[in-house]
Amino acid sequence: MPPDPGRRDHGWGATPNRRVATVFPVTDGRLRIAQLNAGSLLEPGWGQRRHEIVSWIDHLAPDVVCLQEIWESDTDPNTAGWICEHLADGGWAWAFGGGPFHERLSPDRSRRFGSAVLSRWPIEHELHLLPVADDRDPFVGWIPWELLHARTAGLDVFSTHLVAPPTGGRHRLLQVLAIDDHVRATRGERDAVPAHGAKRIGMPPIICGDFNAEPDSDEIRFLTSLHVLEGRTTFYQDAWRVAGDGPGRTQDWRTNPIAADLNVHRKRIDYVFVGDPFQRLGSAGRVLDAQPAFHEPRTGVLASDHSGLVVDIAWPDRPSA
Repeated sequence: MPPDPGRRDHGWGATPNRRVATVFPVTDGRLRIAQLNAGSLLEPGWGQRRHEIVSWIDHLAPDVVCLQEIWESDTDPNTAGWICEHLADGGWAWAFGGGPFHERLSPDRSRRFGSAVLSRWPIEHELHLLPVADDRDPFVGWIPWELLHARTAGLDVFSTHLVAPPTGGRHRLLQVLAIDDHVRATRGERDAVPAHGAKRIGMPPIICGDFNAEPDSDEIRFLTSLHVLEGRTTFYQDAWRVAGDGPGRTQDWRTNPIAADLNVHRKRIDYVFVGDPFQRLGSAGRVLDAQPAFHEPRTGVLASDHSGLVVDIAWPDRPSA
């Protein structure tokens, strides 16, 4: 069972010199969600790294896991499905959404590349492919950038992967607008603030993923209501900014030899975003804690060229798994 949601000293990554127990008024339940770009196709060593991811998920004991860079084909099993089947706790559900590469990038037309969501509850899901600006760069135009919506246990969870090159900001701006559109369309009036001080009921939406954008970029600032984009604003809590400590880098060549081999600079590009918790019954949606995850080897290898994070969110009407 997850620990008492009134405490931040959880024993799954805290150190005595860095964390002290802090009491919150939330006592009815919590959601634990883990996020990782698994790098299951393009990065080396997947045969070993997949066992590392399984070990981390077993260790963290999350309720929901969001993964990116997952793939499958007519002849190869889904890489997230393999992870799900090897978890110590049985009964996990999983959903995958992805698309094919351009034929000039992958001759196997059955190969699909995208995101996945694992949950302790049944999942219904829907895939949305994300737009890109007109571009001749094959790394942008030939890859299926996507948003996977998973509905599980009454939660709306989204797993996404945005255009990768640091110069791709103009594509990512279109993509965060599309993500916000899809979330709003999915949620309808459930996130509207009731009149006369009434409480909102239920959990806000949760968006996890590899956004390939740093916190001070216009893309991320738009999602956190710090930037106006095409006359629009929106608001999601950046869980690390709200409850994490330190820079929270999720790619760091100094600590990750896979990232060092790729020669990428140190950056925070992986996020868990949680919708507005304002006036929600039972403090639903309050981000209680955010910690790094998948960042140190448990089985002798690193999980990915990315590190991930694990986030605890107040969930007062949490059902039984």
